[in-house]
Amino acid sequence: MPDRNVPERIGRLALADGTVVRGQAFGASGVESVGEVVFNTAMLGYQEALSDPSYAGQILVATFPMIGNYGVNPDDDESARVQVSGFVVRELARRHSNYRATDDLASYLARHGVMGLEGVDTRALTRRLRSGGVMTGVLTDRTDTSDAALVERARSAPSMAGQNLVPLVGCSTSARWQESLGEWSPSMRSPARADRPLRVVALDCGAKRNILRNLVDRGCAVTVVPHDTPAAEIQRLFDAGEIDGLFVSNGPGDPAAVEGTIQTLRSLASIEPKRAVPTFGICLGHQLLALAMGATTFKLKFGHRGANQPVLEAPTGRVQITSQNHGFAVDPESLRRVGGEPTHFNLNDGTLAGFRVHGRPVIAVQHHPEASPGPHDAGASFDEFIGLMRRARA
Repeated sequence: MPDRNVPERIGRLALADGTVVRGQAFGASGVESVGEVVFNTAMLGYQEALSDPSYAGQILVATFPMIGNYGVNPDDDESARVQVSGFVVRELARRHSNYRATDDLASYLARHGVMGLEGVDTRALTRRLRSGGVMTGVLTDRTDTSDAALVERARSAPSMAGQNLVPLVGCSTSARWQESLGEWSPSMRSPARADRPLRVVALDCGAKRNILRNLVDRGCAVTVVPHDTPAAEIQRLFDAGEIDGLFVSNGPGDPAAVEGTIQTLRSLASIEPKRAVPTFGICLGHQLLALAMGATTFKLKFGHRGANQPVLEAPTGRVQITSQNHGFAVDPESLRRVGGEPTHFNLNDGTLAGFRVHGRPVIAVQHHPEASPGPHDAGASFDEFIGLMRRARA
C-alpha cells in the first residue's frame, strides 16, 4: 500500500490497444516514456533486469507482487545505467532490508531518470499482454495530456520489429574487462589453469557484466570491443595468435536489423574451417550467429522473460532451469537447412534455445547461462566454449 508520508503522484500507463491503467508514480518525475510493454515472471533480480541492456526500449512489468524489498546496490548492476524505459509493479516496498543494500529502488530509478508505477494489477496486465501480445505503451506522471492522446501516441510509436538498438547500448571503444565472479563463484568449479589465459574478444551488442565475469572466472583475459569491429581485424588477431576466441553478446531490438554485425559474423563464417575462430553467442548473439549462417528469426507473441524457463539439452536429455530475456527466436528448420544443429529447446513452447555448427567451432544459446537463477547447470555452456578454444590452440 502507498506510504501516507509520501505525497501521492498519479501516473498512467496507456497501451496501444486502448487500455489505460492508473497507479502511483515513483522514481523520476515529469516523465513521458514510450516503449514496448513486456513482462518478467521472476521473483527476484529486479535490479539486474532494470540494468540489462537487452531491455532497452521497453517498459517492464513485474508479475511478482512485491518489488524493492531488498533494495539495490552497485555490485548488482548489469550495465552503467538503468536501461528500461519504465517499470510497473503491484506494490513497491517502502522499507528495504538487506545487508548489501546501499539505496532503495525508488531513489535508484529517480537517479537514472526512469519512472516507475505502482498500485497496478500487474497479473491482469500480464494476462492482457499474453492474450494480445506485447504492444507499445506510454508511461507518464504528467497531467497535461488526455488518456486518448496517450493511447494515440502509443499506437503511433514504432514497433520493436525492425529496430536496431545495439548502437545505443554497446561500447564505442575497446577496453579490458578484469572483474571475476569473486565470492559468487560456484565452489565446485575447478581452478583455472596456470598457463597463459585464454584471450577472448567480446563483441559488445549490450553485454551484461555477469557474462564477462563468468569468462574471467574461467581463466579468460577478456577485451570488450564495439559491435562494429571489422571481421578482418578479428580474423587477423586470431591468425596471429593474439586471441583464442570470440564472444557475441546479448542486446536489445530486432536481430535482423543489426545488419553490420551480421555481415561481420558472415565474413568470419566464410573462412576455411581450420582457421575458424572459436565463437560463442548468447541471446542476441545466438540470433545474430544464426542469421549470419542464413537462418531466419521471427518475433514471439509475448517473449520469454523470467528466471524459471525449462530448457531441454537435446544431446544429453537433461533439463536446465534457465533465465531468459528475448522477444525474437530463431526458426529451427531454417537453421538446419544451412548446417546448424539445434542443441537446446524451450520446453514451454518448443522454440529453439541453442545450436552448434557442423564442422566449425561455433556454439550459441538463447538463454542466459550467466544469470544463475538458483541452479548453475546452464553454466556448462561457458565450459564448452573454453573447450573449443583449448582444442583450437592445441
